[in-house]
Amino acid sequence: MALASWIDLIMCFLLFLLLIYIVATVTITKLHKVYLGFHFSMLIWPYCQFAIRTVDDPLYQLFYVKLAFVDASLLGLGWIFFTILLAGQSQFLNRKIVSALVIPAVLTSLGVVLNPYGWFVRPVNGGYVERIYGPIFWISMTFLVINALVSMYVIYVALTSNQAARVKNQVMYMLKGITALCVFLMIDVLLNVILDDYLPVIPGFTSLGIVVSATFFVITIHQDKVFDIVTIAHQDIINTMEYGILVLDDQEQVVEINHALHPYIPLVTGAAFNMSSYLPDDPAMKIESFLEKYHEHPLETAELEILHPLIQMVVSIHAAPIMVSGSRVGRIVTFQNVTEIRRLIDETNQQNAILKERNDSLVKVQEELFQTNGKLRKLAITDSLTGCYNRHYLMQQLEQEALRVSDTRTPSTIILIDIDFFKKINDQHGHLAGDMVLCNTVELLQRSLRPSDILARYGGEEFIIYLPDTNGAEARRLAKQLKSEVEHNTIHIDYIDEPVSITISMGLLSIAEFKIPPAIEANTYLNDLFKSADKALYAAKHQGRNQIVAAEV
Repeated sequence: MALASWIDLIMCFLLFLLLIYIVATVTITKLHKVYLGFHFSMLIWPYCQFAIRTVDDPLYQLFYVKLAFVDASLLGLGWIFFTILLAGQSQFLNRKIVSALVIPAVLTSLGVVLNPYGWFVRPVNGGYVERIYGPIFWISMTFLVINALVSMYVIYVALTSNQAARVKNQVMYMLKGITALCVFLMIDVLLNVILDDYLPVIPGFTSLGIVVSATFFVITIHQDKVFDIVTIAHQDIINTMEYGILVLDDQEQVVEINHALHPYIPLVTGAAFNMSSYLPDDPAMKIESFLEKYHEHPLETAELEILHPLIQMVVSIHAAPIMVSGSRVGRIVTFQNVTEIRRLIDETNQQNAILKERNDSLVKVQEELFQTNGKLRKLAITDSLTGCYNRHYLMQQLEQEALRVSDTRTPSTIILIDIDFFKKINDQHGHLAGDMVLCNTVELLQRSLRPSDILARYGGEEFIIYLPDTNGAEARRLAKQLKSEVEHNTIHIDYIDEPVSITISMGLLSIAEFKIPPAIEANTYLNDLFKSADKALYAAKHQGRNQIVAAEV
């Protein structure tokens, strides 16, 4: 076999060695996987060129020719996308640009595979070791040139932007790689396609260009650590920290584990990490919610503090994403032993709890005393049946109101109310029904009164309303409203078939100036007022009940 047949295989072998070097010397991440796929596609071209010259069957030769040029289309796309990723120009990865690049490559590859009418390639002397290229070949070459120009434009944008010097350095290596590949590709096309009739075939130019470009990539990866997440995690620093640090890639594979964590989590670089397997199965520790956030929301920080039963330590776990250019490329998980801190906090909390318990006991005693006093005060001033104020409270309030010094004349009104024929209700339906009528009537009256008004039980079925700052006309309007509401109200009692309705008689006393005259005791003054109101009430009952009669002082 001629030496020329082995040139492309040698190039393939060199590319394979570079691939092994990358795998052996750098941490495998998602971006590495993209590059390794790209690098593997670079192996296909020289291997196909070697295979074309070593097989005798024209069908196999044609297969390797087609495979090589389909691979060339993929390489062109790979150059662009890899350039975009390494240059940090993700704005080019929108749907329109991706479609404009992928669709022509797919159509060209389809034309290469179908080779209609020999428009891609035709055999010479019955085989494809020597071949004649058609228009689809030139279309494919055109798209490769376009891909190279697009890659150079992306590099130009990266070099003219505000990128870090480190990024621009690696972009320059990419430019050198693309330039080398383009130069060797054009030499190959010129010598072995355009001048094919005048010169003998010189193999290996394109394969050599691929090797040179791949070498520039390897130099970039090795010197600038373009994929190395460990540089982001500051390896030299994390090994000196007392708490454990675990650096993961976006596929949950270990990128780095510091010395403090090794005794507790026996992992090595490149191993898969499963957070669930290192946590105890205890629902009381809220582990499920932590794992849900850890797995379902990787862009958010997840925190957990547990008492780990295996190592008998209180461990604080903190998981945070590693972001580069707005994308998550991994995660940092820290494990901190907070046993002593938790012990001190628990002791402090226990002391605080004891003090709080004592304070709560004192507060509880105070509240009970306050509530008891409130109940006693309420019992002292309210009627036990209806819940409204009693006569004693009314007298106290009126005495204070009458003794209040005021520069202005403020009218007030007293309304004395009596339930008509109340004794008849007790006689016909019993005292329990009478009590219900009293309570229902009080509730009805309260709804129409102001907060400053006072409704009190005067005695038996009689009630008294004190209306401060209210003249006679206003009081009469209110009295009419109350009388109408009571008259139209129906009281339903469980053991009585028909609802009970009542009416009320009202004695209204309007006081122009509610003030105790000199030389008169407050109790005497108020009793005189009540007598006047009682006379008006008597007159209302004498006139047929369900009436309002006003008296003047």
